[in-house]
Amino acid sequence: MQTLRSGIFYIGFTIWTLVWAFFTLLTVPMPLSARVWSSRLWARTAVLWLRLSCGLSYRVTGLENIPDTPCVIVANHQSALETLLLWCLFPRLSYVLKQELFRIPIIGWGLRLAWPIGIDRSAGRQALVQVMEEGKLRLAAGFNVVIFPEGTRYPCGEVGPFSSTAAGLALRAEVPLLPIAVNSGCYWARNNWRKKSGKMDLWIGPAFAPSGKSSTLTEQAESWIRNAVMQMPGEASKQ
Repeated sequence: MQTLRSGIFYIGFTIWTLVWAFFTLLTVPMPLSARVWSSRLWARTAVLWLRLSCGLSYRVTGLENIPDTPCVIVANHQSALETLLLWCLFPRLSYVLKQELFRIPIIGWGLRLAWPIGIDRSAGRQALVQVMEEGKLRLAAGFNVVIFPEGTRYPCGEVGPFSSTAAGLALRAEVPLLPIAVNSGCYWARNNWRKKSGKMDLWIGPAFAPSGKSSTLTEQAESWIRNAVMQMPGEASKQ
């Protein structure tokens, strides 16, 4: 049943994504707000379809911690699910992601129109400078910037080492650093196309003020996220 429901999800998700990407290309001459609306519609519909097809939903804790002003969001990364959910929770988002995604025909073109920050991860310091410059631009325009500091996805219950990029951007732009912890890998595991039913958790922590050194701010956010992940339930991993 899990295999069947996962297959149904991917069929519907692929069709919806192709349709979305095609119509999003039509928003090129429209204001940026139209493309942002389109991206949120894609994410919300995908999350709804995931619940209907696979019985996988989510619960959010800590909505009251979201700042009233733009911030840098730093989150652990376990699957594509948190990418969809963050787009549902925050009206205006700009993801820091790898440039290769833009090369995907139609889908990559549509993704690019959502105003993300596409970096070449092999560029080293140049990529860091790009995140700082373009990140400040996005924040000044009222967007929240999302950075996954581990650089890759980790299994359920695990958290990788953090880079200090998110903290550095928060300090440079003088905006809060908002930590978010997820256990999505317990249900939507890396390198496993089958989805488990259940309810994943997304915890939003208290925002850290942009002060001190980037290394210290990174340690604070990383410590909060690690502790949160350790406390999160992982029902799916026991099924």
